[in-house]
Order: sequence, then C-alpha cells, then structure tokens
Amino acid sequence: MSSDFSGSTPLAAGRRFWPTGEQLMTGVFVAVPFLALLAAVPLAWRHGLSPTDLALAVAFYLVSGLGITVGFHRHFTHGSFKARRPLRIALALAGSLAVQGPLLTWVADHRKHHKYSDRDGDPHSPWRYGHSARALAKGMLYAHLGWLFDTEHASPRTYAPDLVRDRTLMVISRRFGVLVLASLALPALLGAALTRSWQGALTAFFWAGLVRICLVHHVTWSINSICHSAGSRPFRSRDRSGNVWWLAPLSFGESWHNLHHADPTSARHGVLTGQLDASARLIRWFEHLGWVYDVRWPAHHRVTGRRSNAD
Repeated sequence: MSSDFSGSTPLAAGRRFWPTGEQLMTGVFVAVPFLALLAAVPLAWRHGLSPTDLALAVAFYLVSGLGITVGFHRHFTHGSFKARRPLRIALALAGSLAVQGPLLTWVADHRKHHKYSDRDGDPHSPWRYGHSARALAKGMLYAHLGWLFDTEHASPRTYAPDLVRDRTLMVISRRFGVLVLASLALPALLGAALTRSWQGALTAFFWAGLVRICLVHHVTWSINSICHSAGSRPFRSRDRSGNVWWLAPLSFGESWHNLHHADPTSARHGVLTGQLDASARLIRWFEHLGWVYDVRWPAHHRVTGRRSNAD
C-alpha cells in the first residue's frame, strides 16, 4: 500500500511563526517528564529506588496506562464494550492521569486517525513524508512526538459527538489541567503519608509522577510511530499497522496493532496464541463483575476471515 501523503505545505515567505500557548504547554508536558527520565538512571544507580516509590510508580503506571488503553482507546474511541456509569467516569479520570490531552480531543484525534490511517489526513502517520529512509525517520519522529505540537486537532463535535453530548465527560475533559495537577500531586501526597517525610513526598513525585508519566507517554506514542512502520502483519488492513511483540507488556496489549486496525471494535487485540493482552484481561474481569456489558469479543470466523493471504 502506498502512502497518499504529498508532503508538507511550504511556509509563507517572510512570515514568522511563534509558539502558541498550547504548544508551549505541550512542550512542558513532554519535556519535563522526559528530563526526569534522563535523570532517573543515574539517580537509581547512586541511591536506589525505595520499595514505596517503586510500588507507587507501578500503581500509577497501571492506573493511567490502563486508563488510556481500556478507557480512552477501547471504550470511548471504539466502543468495544459498554460500561456502567461509575466505571465509565472512573475510566475517563484514570486516562486523564496519563497527561496525554483532554478526553474529547484524544478520542477525536484517534477516530480521525482510523478514518485516514496512513493516508492524507492521518494526524500522525510515519509515512507522511515518503518512503525513503530519511523520509521515514522524519515521519517517525513526527508520528511519535511532533504531531502533538500541531494545534489543528480533530473537532470533537465532528468526530466524537456522542461524548460531546455527555455533560459529565465534557466537564472531565474541560478540567484536564486540574487532572494533570492531580496526576503529579497524588503520588507526592501518598509518598508523604506512607513515609511521613518530605523526602518521601519528593521522591514519589519524581518516580511515580514525572518518570511514570514519561514512560506512559512514550509507550503510547510508540504505537503511533513504531507500530505503523514495523512489525508483522498477519491480518489484512488498509494501512501499515503491524504487531510489535516486545511492546505488548508495557502497552498492555496495544502493540498487537495489526488486528486492531483490521477489526477496530474488537475488545481483544492479541488474538493469536501467546499474544499477551492485559487490557483485554481487565475487560474480562470487569465483565465477570457486571461492570461492563455488550463486550465485542473477537469471533473465530471474523478473525480467520481477516487473515492475510500471505499466512
């Protein structure tokens, strides 16, 4: 499949462009956690990582990461299952703690991505600049990170009208800034409570706040960049989505991306033998508890019908 991207539009001659407030805030959200991650290795080497900090970091990684994969992605974007009202709100809050943008904006951008996947109009295809090694390298950087600084997001009223009609979700989306603060403050408060020290608050803020956010960021963005330029493609899809096995544990099964683009509403992405999909497992637990219903589990005939002829 060839890319339909024709390249970027030249800037008007002599015109100066300055970053907007949104772009500056995006830069802060991206750069500060990344700098913390760079500092994490020497700090861990010198001083170690306390059990409290490790436990808090893992807990917040699970909550925010699964909030993205199960909540923002499989539930709100694709409707892979229906959730009882309390869980629906909890998933919206948990995904917001990943600091990847307001709920409605995230969903609208991702639905637009599926509509134009790896074609002109895709917000973050790594093939937007062409197929040469240099063009792909540039495209992967854009798909991984650069697209976040584009202020022309997909319109929620166009791509997510169902969520716009939900007043509670609108409030959660509009209060994204408050939830960003909560994503940083909660680890610090828990660290202080568990260790009864300011040092415990500071180290928890660093590990379970900044470093955790950076890890969740780059795992999610790797699905946009790596999983649309590499990996196996056992299923037929209209794009270049691929399965990248080594990303599956960190991404909770999101990197089984080829099946996802072949069957976007499926609640399980890892459908082949040995494909770990923690997000699907959590949905299954929710289903057993009666918290979710009308789950779109992959049917055998649908899976086999989408297998690539090469397989």
